[in-house]
Amino acid sequence: MEESVRPSSTVNGTPQYIDLQSIPLPPQRGAGDVPTIDTTSARPPYAAWESRYRAWVIGSDVFTAFALIMMSAFLIDRSDPHDMHALGTAAAFLFGLSVCRAWSPRVLGEGAEEYRTLGRGLVATAVLVALGGLLFGALAVQPWVFIVVPMISVFMFLQRYALRQVLHRRRRFGECLLPVLAAGSPDTVADLIARTKADPHVGWRVEAVCTYSGAGAERGSGEVEGVPIVGKLDDLAGHVRRGGYRVVAVTADQHWNPKRLQRLAWDLEGTSAEMVVAPMLMEVAGPRLNVSGVLGMPLLRVTAPMFTGGRRLVKEALDRFGSALLLTLFSPLLLAIAVAIKLDDRGPVIYRQRRVGRDGHTFTMLKFRTMVTNADKLKQDLQADNEGAGPLFKMRNDPRVTRVGGLLRRYSLDELPQLLNVVSGRMSLVGPRPPLPEETVKYAPDARRRLLVKPGLTGLWQVSGRSDLSWAESIRLDLRYVEDWSLALDLVILWKTFRAVVQGRGAY
Repeated sequence: MEESVRPSSTVNGTPQYIDLQSIPLPPQRGAGDVPTIDTTSARPPYAAWESRYRAWVIGSDVFTAFALIMMSAFLIDRSDPHDMHALGTAAAFLFGLSVCRAWSPRVLGEGAEEYRTLGRGLVATAVLVALGGLLFGALAVQPWVFIVVPMISVFMFLQRYALRQVLHRRRRFGECLLPVLAAGSPDTVADLIARTKADPHVGWRVEAVCTYSGAGAERGSGEVEGVPIVGKLDDLAGHVRRGGYRVVAVTADQHWNPKRLQRLAWDLEGTSAEMVVAPMLMEVAGPRLNVSGVLGMPLLRVTAPMFTGGRRLVKEALDRFGSALLLTLFSPLLLAIAVAIKLDDRGPVIYRQRRVGRDGHTFTMLKFRTMVTNADKLKQDLQADNEGAGPLFKMRNDPRVTRVGGLLRRYSLDELPQLLNVVSGRMSLVGPRPPLPEETVKYAPDARRRLLVKPGLTGLWQVSGRSDLSWAESIRLDLRYVEDWSLALDLVILWKTFRAVVQGRGAY
């Protein structure tokens, strides 16, 4: 149920799963086409842990909101009708979060989507409180709109995160997982199984496979990546009703066509299963995908990636303001690092390097110097020991790194001067990794799409392994960010960056 299926979700070379149950189906059915729905299931529609987790989320949200509302009613000037303000804010909170489906089982633990729906619900709460104040003449609602509701938001996001960490911990031990039946070709099913095992926090456990090809499908025997094959794709609905699976993951296979998928959706009505389908024609995820019914048929609308517009202006403003604020807060640390570098070998404090930014324009990127002063000249002598992926040069134990530089690199403190690049508008707080000019010369056409946006101080590559990533994986993550960017994704990446830096994962 979690950052993307990690993110969860991926872009290049990876199935992206969408909820087919929400696609409007044509109302006409032939006389013999209406399936007989068997509502019996070997497992209940929702496991006990799901109901308990949802109860914990709702209970903690309500308790936090009402406690803060009651405390605010006593702290704010008593000359105003605070009972009405408190009652109105509580009602707006319950209505806003309910309407925005912030407590829906489908979004709880579901990556950035949970935070996105929670954010919409809290914004709706603030708007309702403001409108209620105007409607009923309670004009002293400013503290409730601009102080109380934001305070509730901060506490609510933190407690949602804490509950999710508890859920993820249990999933790492094989608990609180949704039983999945995977259906498709053996290769695509094997890829799905491998990904669910690598990312247990997503909450999927593939327990059975249906496939169209292979002797195992004919006999209902055999295995794919250690998961038993229970039958052919034509028998899928029957296995779901008998097994009580919560998710039917349909992956690519030449067997699937619109008529068969529609029939499968009908057959799964009334069961405990949610049907998710990999869009087999393109690999795009996130807010760019929308399903609508046109001319009696479901259409998957894919909007163009947004590189300009209102949201980008908001991102630009947050970049400039946030980087300026961080520079102010970190100024004592920056000064201490500069002194340490100078005392270490008396060399220059700042290392300047040409990097490629948006639309291929080069700029000078600033970093704290972590290597000896003649590191660039020594690079050619170390090519035989290169451990980097693709055109990148990386060494886990690079002899050019100074004593102070090793510590700075471990916690990414050497990158703090890049905040000046963000303030100047050359970089963003979140974005693809800024490449070297010699790297971009070797780019394939798809890799060049990462130059459509500003490079970032951090990004999906930073929170997904950093230097431990393969070249293909780092490009895939950068392209996913370019294609599926959103403000919510930026906030998730910034938070995960803090965790990755503190733990020092994948940095050398």
